[in-house]
Amino acid sequence: MDILTLKSLHIIFVVSWFAGLFYMVRLFIYHVEAQEKTELERGILSRQFIIMQKKLWWIITTPAMVLTIIFGTWMIVVNPSYLYAPWMHIKLGFVGLLLIYHFICQNIMNQFRVGVFKWKSGHLRLWNELATLFLVAIVFLVVLKSTLNWITGTVVFFLVAIILMLAVKLYKRLRAKNEQKK
Repeated sequence: MDILTLKSLHIIFVVSWFAGLFYMVRLFIYHVEAQEKTELERGILSRQFIIMQKKLWWIITTPAMVLTIIFGTWMIVVNPSYLYAPWMHIKLGFVGLLLIYHFICQNIMNQFRVGVFKWKSGHLRLWNELATLFLVAIVFLVVLKSTLNWITGTVVFFLVAIILMLAVKLYKRLRAKNEQKK
């Protein structure tokens, strides 16, 4: 298989993996918020969220992660010069962190399945933004490679983080105002 085909498949599965992670945490938020409903509603919603989370995780998210790693590794095997690029070392570091994020999400899903809810919806909203930061960092590293000044890259990374945190806080305030009006 040529490098462009491998790269295309790698990108397709990266997109699928991130889509799964983003939607999974969104389901976590809804699942936590369902715990505030009446007992009947909570039971119905929790059963449905458990089914949705299980299917999303094992049919889309985890297979996409595995295929991302397979095609990424295959690209490195075909073109080992990638391993000599400093940007690749940083990218692989972020991928390592993303894998940790993935398995923490799996742990959260397993806890929710047995009725353990340690996370609040606000914390999960922030948790969801961490995946966004990984996405931004990885894409900029891959696209800009060595042309990105390290200082500029670091500043942009933290600016994106601050903007995302402010957006979450703004959303929380707007949501609280809307709930007060009801």
